[in-house]
Amino acid sequence: MYWTLELASYLADAPWPATKDELIDYAIRTGAPLEVVENLQDIEDEGEIYDSIIEIWPDYPTEEDYLWNEDEY
Repeated sequence: MYWTLELASYLADAPWPATKDELIDYAIRTGAPLEVVENLQDIEDEGEIYDSIIEIWPDYPTEEDYLWNEDEY
């Protein structure tokens, strides 16, 4: 299983919180690449509900990862 920003972006508008099956269904309905569906299928699922992409891909960049000062812009 591998994630890239491009692949993860297909789940950006997913209906969070969601289960693994709901995310797979969302990815299929929205026309996400096969890699997204395969990555979701590879998740070891115990009926968990995911609140965001960060719970699926912990390395997903957040606003805190960017080093700019918003006051300057």
